[in-house]
Amino acid sequence: MIVTSGRAVRPPAQTVDDRLNDLHSRCAKPLTSYIVKLTLGDVRMAEDIVQETFLRAWRFLSTHEDLDVETFGPWLYTVARRLVIDMLRSRRARPAEVLVDDLTRVPMTDDDIDGVLTTQAVRSALLRLSPEHRGVLIELYYRGRAVAELAEEYGVPIGTIKSRSYYAKLALRTHLGM
Repeated sequence: MIVTSGRAVRPPAQTVDDRLNDLHSRCAKPLTSYIVKLTLGDVRMAEDIVQETFLRAWRFLSTHEDLDVETFGPWLYTVARRLVIDMLRSRRARPAEVLVDDLTRVPMTDDDIDGVLTTQAVRSALLRLSPEHRGVLIELYYRGRAVAELAEEYGVPIGTIKSRSYYAKLALRTHLGM
């Protein structure tokens, strides 16, 4: 009620969409954060649940016109929490879903071409490394030699071999685009 010139006047009625927009602007971000925590960081699932929660809120608000949106927050959190529980239960009841963002990266069949291409990519990336880094990687990982053995052969401290190995792997990952 709004009091003007001594009279109580009822504010103009808001539409369901106005009330839902008001509710969304107040609660969407904190509700999403809450759901992300409940889903252990699964942002996609959290966004789906928040969307479903607001859909249910819209349905509920359309049948309860006298409900005050300011006190509606706890209802949203309860609905969202129950939706998380339902989704987790349904995932346990069916086989695990396999999510693949890029289907072009999934091999169609086992063939030797993939191995040849991988070998060629690694070989070309190795050639882009400095001779010291390339030598350390080949000796350690291809020939299976020990760090201490290489340090003695090269006449450098063990830490130098470890450092070269670390930076060589880092550079190799960069050249391979990983």
